[in-house]
Amino acid sequence: MASDSYHEGANALSEESKDLHRAIRSLMEELDAVDWYQQRVEATRDAELAAILAHNRDEEIEHAMMVLEWLRRRNPRFDENARTYLFTEGPVTEVEESATSGGDTPGPADASERKSADDSGSLGIGSLKKGMSR
Repeated sequence: MASDSYHEGANALSEESKDLHRAIRSLMEELDAVDWYQQRVEATRDAELAAILAHNRDEEIEHAMMVLEWLRRRNPRFDENARTYLFTEGPVTEVEESATSGGDTPGPADASERKSADDSGSLGIGSLKKGMSR
């Protein structure tokens, strides 16, 4: 089904732009769903229903992050801005001011401060060198 939310004619857009549009619209939809579920979690007085809705909300957050990562990998501007703003310390406005003024940007938290689920630092994906020939 064609999108009715293009601002230009679909025939004037590249496949890359159409995929970017699909991803952005999907991200918007996932974030809308997070908002809806969050409101419902707070509004219900039934603890079991709240737990189910919170689970659903968290799944939508996962979906949003997957789409955001796809965008970062495909678009240099998303990548540049993600590297500037995400996983930083301190007020976001200071990160922005530092980034635009050319100063030291408060970067991602030191890797030694981050913990994986098993505290080993491993992502659990194994060696990327395994099976590669030189």
